[in-house]
Amino acid sequence: MPIEGASVYILLCVDGSYYTGLTRKEVETRVSEHNAAINAEYTSRRRPVTLVWSAHFDRLDEAIATERRIKGWSRAKKEALIRGDYGALPGLAARRNKQFSR
Repeated sequence: MPIEGASVYILLCVDGSYYTGLTRKEVETRVSEHNAAINAEYTSRRRPVTLVWSAHFDRLDEAIATERRIKGWSRAKKEALIRGDYGALPGLAARRNKQFSR
């Protein structure tokens, strides 16, 4: 059953990779679908998956923007988010940008 707004979530796959997704369903329902290989191309080959982070947004456009932003992040930055180390996020972005500006 769809919920108001949408949720963004990060899954840890069995191969150690992270998958970032968006759902208008309950997050637990969508995680179960990933583990059952339902509408889950990337994760179907990397099961089982474990939910490691999620956030709900009242507005769909905010959820979409957040999902896109996180998908572009480095592994280290995603792991800081998962740990709840919000103070590390700007520094991880700055170091990555500085590395590419050389």
